[in-house]
Amino acid sequence: MSWIGMIVRFIVAALVLMVMGYVVPGFSPIGFWSALLAALVIALVGYIIEAMFGKSVSPYGRGLVGFLVSAVVIYFTQFLVPGMHVSILGALIAAFLIGLVDLFIPTAVR
Repeated sequence: MSWIGMIVRFIVAALVLMVMGYVVPGFSPIGFWSALLAALVIALVGYIIEAMFGKSVSPYGRGLVGFLVSAVVIYFTQFLVPGMHVSILGALIAAFLIGLVDLFIPTAVR
C-alpha cells in the first residue's frame, strides 16, 4: 500500500470515528486529531493482536471473535486517546457499525 493510500485510510477511519461520536450512544464526540490518533492506536493494537494470535482474532477478522476483539480494542483505546470516552455498550455498537462500514468500504489491507 502506498503512503497516500495509508494516509487516506487513516483519514477515513478518523472520520468514521468522529461520526460514531454523534451516532452511537456511549461514544463521546471527538475532534479530528483525537480521532486520527484513535485510528492509529486501533490500527497498531489490531496489528499486534493479529501478529500474536492470527488473523481470525484480529479486530479486522470475521465472526463473533473478531467482533468482540474489535469492541475491546475500541473500548481500551479511550485510555490512550485524550478526550475519547466510550462505554462498553458504545464500543459494542461502534464495532458493529464499523464492521458494516467495512463491508462496503474495506479499510484493511487485503
